[in-house]
Amino acid sequence: MYEVIFLLILAFVWITFASVQDLKKREVADWLNYSLIIFALGFRFFYSVFNSHWEFLFQGLIGFGIFFAIGNLLYYGRFFAGGDAKLMIALGVVLPLSFSFLENITYFAFFFLFFLFVGAVYGVVLGSVLISSNYKNFKIEFFNQYRKRNKEIKIEFFFSIILIMLGFFYSIFLYFGLLFLFLPYLFISAKAVEECCFIKSIKSTLLTGGDWLYKDVKIGKKTIVAKWDGLSNDEINFLKKHKKNVLIKQGIPFVPVFWISFLVWIFYFFFWK
Repeated sequence: MYEVIFLLILAFVWITFASVQDLKKREVADWLNYSLIIFALGFRFFYSVFNSHWEFLFQGLIGFGIFFAIGNLLYYGRFFAGGDAKLMIALGVVLPLSFSFLENITYFAFFFLFFLFVGAVYGVVLGSVLISSNYKNFKIEFFNQYRKRNKEIKIEFFFSIILIMLGFFYSIFLYFGLLFLFLPYLFISAKAVEECCFIKSIKSTLLTGGDWLYKDVKIGKKTIVAKWDGLSNDEINFLKKHKKNVLIKQGIPFVPVFWISFLVWIFYFFFWK
């Protein structure tokens, strides 16, 4: 049982530090995520050597592989930033606490369930706070985004009405119809919050690797493209030489969702269940 307690405490401490860093700097250092992977795998290895339970190491490697695939899927699907994806991968080494693969799959499934629920609540609460504190700017930006996407909204509205009508025959179509009816407005609200709350002008000397440009920056014949991977060190050095201020897009600090989800997961399996 001590091996489980060690992994839980290790992950809790690391996620706590990552959450604080994300709240302060809107980023999580690579060394923090990589060190969690190294320490967790190292502990599993030495535990397996001294106790002849190699399944404990193998389950950690399997968890790493599964979460590596999930983390990259969420990153390249543009749901996660790089730090979030790496933290998800690191947790893949920690979460398989059993010697049984099927039991570990249960651990994984419940963690994702709690993660999705906490993430949804967190997003709604944080979004509501940001909207209320920037209501005038949000209102203006919301209608700007609405006008830009007016044609798409009409198409989705028409499509949602068809689905709702089909819902009289098969109820599942009703749920999808209501989803498509409100989804454009949720997307517009999120985009409006991003535009009025997360776009910031900073000095180029304060840029760090991975910062997201708000839009392409053209200096002379060179264009630095705003991309999902963020700014490279070479691009940052170029901007420092040729431009004083740069518009960047900041994401919401999402690592606290990991912290809350991890605590809920621990409480469910070790105190509630």
